[in-house]
Amino acid sequence: MIAPPGRLLWLGAFLCCALSLIAGGMPVARAAAAPLGSGESCATSTTGAVIVTAECLDATYADAVIESEEDVTSPTTLHIVRGYFEGTSSRFAVYLPPAGQWQGRFFQYTYPLTDENAADETILFGVNSGGYTVQASGSSGYRHAAAAAKVSREIAASYYGDDGRHIYGYLYGPSGGSFQTVGAVENTTGVWDGFVPTVMGTPVSIPNNFFIRAMGRLVLGDVRQQISDAVLNGSDPYAGLNDAQTLMLEEMTALGVQLEGWEDPDYLLGYSFDDGLLGYVAMVKRMDPTYADDFWNESGYLGTEDSPLGEVVRAALVDTTLSVTAVERDGAGSPAALMTEGFPAGALDEGLDMQVLDNDGAPVGELVGTLDATTGRIHLDEGSDAAALAALAEGTQIAADNRWSIAARSYYRHQLPPQEEGFTVYNRFYDDAGEPLYPQRQSRIAGMMASSISGGATYSGLFQGKVILVSNLQDVDAYTWHAPWYVERVRSAQGDAGVDERLRIYVNENADHLEGPVTGEKSTRIVSYDPMVQRALRELVAWVEEDVEPASSTSYTVAGGQVVLPSTAAERAGVQPVVTLAADTTTAEVGQPVRFEVSADMPASAGEVVRIDWEFTGTGDYVEAMQTSEENVRASVEHVFVEPGAYWVTVRATSAAAENSDSFAQVQNLARVRVVVRETGGQSDPTPMSTPSATDAAPTPLATRPAVQSASTIAPSTAVNASATVPGAAVSATTTPSATSDLAKTLARTGVPAVALMAGAVSVLALGALLVARRRA
Repeated sequence: MIAPPGRLLWLGAFLCCALSLIAGGMPVARAAAAPLGSGESCATSTTGAVIVTAECLDATYADAVIESEEDVTSPTTLHIVRGYFEGTSSRFAVYLPPAGQWQGRFFQYTYPLTDENAADETILFGVNSGGYTVQASGSSGYRHAAAAAKVSREIAASYYGDDGRHIYGYLYGPSGGSFQTVGAVENTTGVWDGFVPTVMGTPVSIPNNFFIRAMGRLVLGDVRQQISDAVLNGSDPYAGLNDAQTLMLEEMTALGVQLEGWEDPDYLLGYSFDDGLLGYVAMVKRMDPTYADDFWNESGYLGTEDSPLGEVVRAALVDTTLSVTAVERDGAGSPAALMTEGFPAGALDEGLDMQVLDNDGAPVGELVGTLDATTGRIHLDEGSDAAALAALAEGTQIAADNRWSIAARSYYRHQLPPQEEGFTVYNRFYDDAGEPLYPQRQSRIAGMMASSISGGATYSGLFQGKVILVSNLQDVDAYTWHAPWYVERVRSAQGDAGVDERLRIYVNENADHLEGPVTGEKSTRIVSYDPMVQRALRELVAWVEEDVEPASSTSYTVAGGQVVLPSTAAERAGVQPVVTLAADTTTAEVGQPVRFEVSADMPASAGEVVRIDWEFTGTGDYVEAMQTSEENVRASVEHVFVEPGAYWVTVRATSAAAENSDSFAQVQNLARVRVVVRETGGQSDPTPMSTPSATDAAPTPLATRPAVQSASTIAPSTAVNASATVPGAAVSATTTPSATSDLAKTLARTGVPAVALMAGAVSVLALGALLVARRRA
């Protein structure tokens, strides 16, 4: 019997594994460990969160079962212990390196949809950082993770033969995992010593962030590339927009959608997702069933508002009847697709609700599918009512409307957080007397979802242990201001001294929401944030275990919903190199050498630049030009383009802490400049494009904020060979011919237990579908 918390994914898995082991002749062994601590039950906070300590017993996770142990050599030499908590669906695995490589700590990754099988990269980082790795499955809260952490300490003490040693623990997780990590930060003591919440959500993030962008999709979809080009080229993104488009871009920007995010407009506006950012509409329907009727009939909503945005909303409304002309069936005879007629030409075909009607026009049941307005073909998905499917035949009538799809997009206006919670970006929706400008819905769905996923975190800013937040400047899923908002929550709760003693924040420039390696064209404009998370974990280790102060927090300002970084490394601080790139010309002829100069600077005491890479084709094929070990690097390279076209040339700098001897925690940044190449003797590009620094000035609501770092021009030079100006730096810059290239995701109690429970169930399901789609493959 082993004490801990956690929950959610183990009973079914336990039965399957137990049966397979028994069938294979291997007995299922109960962990022969005593309850942790005194065995007293874990307390519950006034908000319903379970407070897990190193000593208390979480009854849900009271019985840990060890089902297997094995020694492996891949991805490295490990002893792996697997098990589950009896009576739950939660499973865990502990990956133990040889004793000679273990330094008395563990690292634990958490994410709502991750099972107990840790990725090779996760395991190898742990081993290279002197720790074992533990991972557990569980879609809500932190209790399953805490249970696994406590069990892992017993397993490690037995395996390494040291019962008296304190084993340090570090929990980290991105996106949905940040909810779980913050839940653990504020509701556990002595289970972990340090935490790294990454690309973090807040009690207003879900569904608001996605609906804000879906509203932007409705209004700005047709001009998304125009806005993107303006942001990339340092021109005014509002130029040429009509009144509604101007209002929408200003609202999105003020609410925290970074202008830098417009580098990838299709992702920002949901064109990369099957759900078009509307995956939470079903949840709002269940939680607030009268909302759509109010939206289209009551004052205070865009459905009735006399405004440019109101006009766009009403013009997008579809309420029509389709006639089935043919039914396509699968091999089993079930309807798989329909051919229909009657959809209005040019109408919006996304987010349609469809009801099959009987001969009297009464609804028979709902159809789930997507309509191609061009052909009239409806592809049917799982979830349609059986009665609706059975009624389908040639001539069947289908009522189709997008009332909910359109209405839900501005739901964020009607779910405002209280001003005392410090969400200043939402102050635009309050009047001078502190009253909401628009009608407010009774159920605060966003807070309910956050509480459900986090396990009841209130984001109070009160915690023990130490925390490093990681936020990214091109994150349009978890907005960049989220982490700075939490810094202020900690400051309010613990004061400046508490922030200094317990908290750091590191902001990645040129990184987005998606974890994992960045490859292909995207790597010419985005760097992975994983190395900064690894760096933060190692900074925590030294801070917690040796009382070594970590690198200073990144300096930033938050203005008009936008997080702005200083332009120099000395001012910016943090752990990321600051990179600028300049070309001696932004227009050139085929065969003409173009000289590029890079400046890569590390903040004080943050480490060294160890490598400079160049990319000239726009495909992500980098050429290593230089290895170095300097805090400040200046280098130049010449390149000859052999084909006409518009090229984004990228330089990427890789950095490492002073004593880092492996490939982990090597934080990167990049800069780009655009060069237009014409045929020899051809005319110059009539509008040469440059990319000024993204951090030159703080934004105003209608400010132009280019998303690309750097691109001034430099004085011409007669140099032909690549050169580095840093004394002693090795140089191997290579130039290659280029071809034309295109640049192409709380349960706060409302007093209605049934509503809270529904929010919890629905949020986990909805979050699952959305977060899977939002992760980089």
